[in-house]
Amino acid sequence: MTYENIIFEKEEGVAIIKFNRPKALNAVNSLTMADVSDALNQVEQDRSIKVLVCTGAGEKSFIAGADIAEMSQLGPLELRAFSVKAHELLFRLEKLPIPVIACVNGFALGGGSEIAMACDFIYASENAKFGQPEITLGLIPGWGGTQRLSRLVGKARAKEICLTGDIMKAQEAKEIGLVNRVFPKEELWGETMKTAKKIASMGRVATRAIKTCVDRGFDVDLHSACNMEADAFGYCVATPDGKEGTTAFLEKRTPNFQGELI
Repeated sequence: MTYENIIFEKEEGVAIIKFNRPKALNAVNSLTMADVSDALNQVEQDRSIKVLVCTGAGEKSFIAGADIAEMSQLGPLELRAFSVKAHELLFRLEKLPIPVIACVNGFALGGGSEIAMACDFIYASENAKFGQPEITLGLIPGWGGTQRLSRLVGKARAKEICLTGDIMKAQEAKEIGLVNRVFPKEELWGETMKTAKKIASMGRVATRAIKTCVDRGFDVDLHSACNMEADAFGYCVATPDGKEGTTAFLEKRTPNFQGELI
């Protein structure tokens, strides 16, 4: 399917959502949200997709934020609805049963940073820049910035970033735990896809179990989280993928994972 504001592709078990409004630095408007929502429908329904990569068209910007031109035409209640719609979309992205990688090439500001944080982890180019500059417009982050950021880098650091509106380079974002890895811009896409395809070669049941245990365990006490992990471990061992993986190890061959999500 062809979209107006995104490009949706598939490659060797990896789906790619590329935000494609380069003249607007890939700023997200309502139509972009609708396009992404439809693409996520395809990701959820296509069992051949094992990993999702989100990136931006061009070298200047991943996503520069929400479309301020559209927002300026909305009243308070309409803006709240716009924010709620974005939250719902990012929760869908965050809760996908497959791993999601943000490939950040250039600006990831405001809503762009918030979309990246809704992914499971972030790879960035050396020229990438992150920030929540909404305060400089007399606003606050409206797509989860005050919440996901504090969970990733801590409350004090998140307050500093949101209250100053300062923009940080990729290396600083890595140092504070926002970004996993930083690459030269010409290597970013290849390295991101290398990791995506490596994960896609693993068993779907196990990748889902890991993502679920980390996400759900983070919000409960350690004892309950470890019990959750033990349950998931026992389940994985009993699945066809678990049996295939252990058998392949004993037979000294590469496993052929074929398991399905339940």
